Amino acid sequence: MANSPQARKRARQAVKRREHNVSLRSRLRTAIKQLRKVIESGDKTGAQEIFNKTVSTIDSIADKGIIHKNKAARQKSRLSAAVKALS
Repeated sequence: MANSPQARKRARQAVKRREHNVSLRSRLRTAIKQLRKVIESGDKTGAQEIFNKTVSTIDSIADKGIIHKNKAARQKSRLSAAVKALS
């Protein structure tokens, strides 16, 4: 357990930051799942709209450092290929 006042504060901050990061990561996963669901249904226009929103979410979360930039690029690439394969 943290003994000094600054260590206690850092522990509190770490808990708060972790909760925030968990919520962002959850938002990312939800966006990807929604896009995959639309892709499976075969709706090309709906998939394109949701793809644009999902890419925006992926980029913002990668910018915050929640996921690595390369992971973000890989996810966007695979989702883009899946949307293009609908036609």
